[in-house]
Amino acid sequence: MDEDTGGQGLGRRERDILALERRSFPGPGAKERAVREELGLAPVRYFQLLNALLDDPRALAHDPVTVNRLRRIRETRRAER
Repeated sequence: MDEDTGGQGLGRRERDILALERRSFPGPGAKERAVREELGLAPVRYFQLLNALLDDPRALAHDPVTVNRLRRIRETRRAER
């Protein structure tokens, strides 16, 4: 349970991850730098959390446009493998 929400909606970290995904970044390495500086996460851990978040119905309810866009990208990449 996330203490920020009392187990209801998304916690602060989850909301911050989705907010970061809504942004665009100017060049190579900029997103990874933002992940480290703003969220205090290693990029590998960030992408693990993001991937789990895409399957969370609370994330879909919070930001359906971003979650659906990222799900489509994920499915395209899986199909290419």
